[in-house]
Amino acid sequence: MGAAAGQRLIMLPSDLLMHRYSGETLTPKRLPLEKGYGEIATELITLFRTAQGTTRGEVNRQLLELEGEDTDYRTKRGLAHLLAQNYSTFETRSPLDPQLLRQRAFSLAALQAPTTLRAAQTLQILAQQLTQELGQEILPIQLTQGLYADLNENQILTQFEEPTPEALLHRYNLSQVQGVFYRASDIVINAHRNDPGEYKLLFRYLKLFGLMTYIEGDAEHGFTLTIDGPASLFQTSTRYGLALAKLLPALLHVTKWSLTATLKVEDSYTGTTNLRRFTLDADCGLVSHYPPGKAFDSLIEAGFAERWAKTKTEWRLEREVDLIPIPGSVMIPDFRLVHPDGRTALLEIVGYWRPEYLKKKFSQVRQAGRSDLILAISERLNLEKAGVDFRDTPAPLVWFKDKLLPKAVLSILDKTDDVGGV
Repeated sequence: MGAAAGQRLIMLPSDLLMHRYSGETLTPKRLPLEKGYGEIATELITLFRTAQGTTRGEVNRQLLELEGEDTDYRTKRGLAHLLAQNYSTFETRSPLDPQLLRQRAFSLAALQAPTTLRAAQTLQILAQQLTQELGQEILPIQLTQGLYADLNENQILTQFEEPTPEALLHRYNLSQVQGVFYRASDIVINAHRNDPGEYKLLFRYLKLFGLMTYIEGDAEHGFTLTIDGPASLFQTSTRYGLALAKLLPALLHVTKWSLTATLKVEDSYTGTTNLRRFTLDADCGLVSHYPPGKAFDSLIEAGFAERWAKTKTEWRLEREVDLIPIPGSVMIPDFRLVHPDGRTALLEIVGYWRPEYLKKKFSQVRQAGRSDLILAISERLNLEKAGVDFRDTPAPLVWFKDKLLPKAVLSILDKTDDVGGV
């Protein structure tokens, strides 16, 4: 069964990527929203909508018919690929697991000499057996359809989440650009001064996709992110290339940025590898299909903010507005606390249990060396087992069980000697 369309990150395969060169600069193909491409997108969307209930094989047959002898068939095929992979759900329909169904049918058929008539009789007998076993009527025609229902071409299109033609064209243009990063040896992103929340979303995706990144800069002047590409590895990693491509929709949520990628492109005639260059910036016109950042990363954070709003205090709680640069990375505390008299403090909530995460988090806190940073830690975390020594942590600590209470944080804020900058 397919995943929900909004959660997918399927892009175009290499054979459907198109680009041109101008010297050493590579330019991916993009479709204008006019010039008839909207009509092509509409035609393809209509095909998928009306094909619900039919097999993938039938959908492909109709797509080939629609392509006809059009010389621009790769464009139609690319749009259709995105519709099939990102907006469609194909399911295997069978009264029994097809592999098990085949075993039952073949075992039953082996008891008699094979003939067309006996094949029909075998399915009739098996249908009766399954009707008794499953407690519902199973017809021979269902077995005929279910025997090889697990083959790709026999899967049924059960759901189609219809995009607008414009959204499909935007997704196609984005996918063409994403394909460039499959061959990147390194990427440098200059994220200029932006809303700190935008940085947070970008850094979160960097972590999610496991990209090897060196970060320099600060929130006041911007950040430079140097990312190793799949072609920089000893052996090119397709999975890493896809992860790198998936970062682009996240970058589009940042207001001001520029990007330069070095590409390793193999010459199909000589077999040599040439270096090419690709540049992109915030005015590229690409549209992200990723949702904007969540209001909160966890229920602990959301619950704390809700309780703080009901607390009678002059301290104002702000969401993710400070970024703390540390060597080669960045730390973004969950909250900033601001008092009317100008005092401020930062709050980081540590409720995540993975040992690797805990070690990295406490290392970041020590490297930051900020005494105005309060660390709230869940008592459910076994720091000793995770190999974390919190005794030399410069930040004051607040411990909590199931939920972080505002009064525990306020008690630290009231001790002005314990929090530098407060």
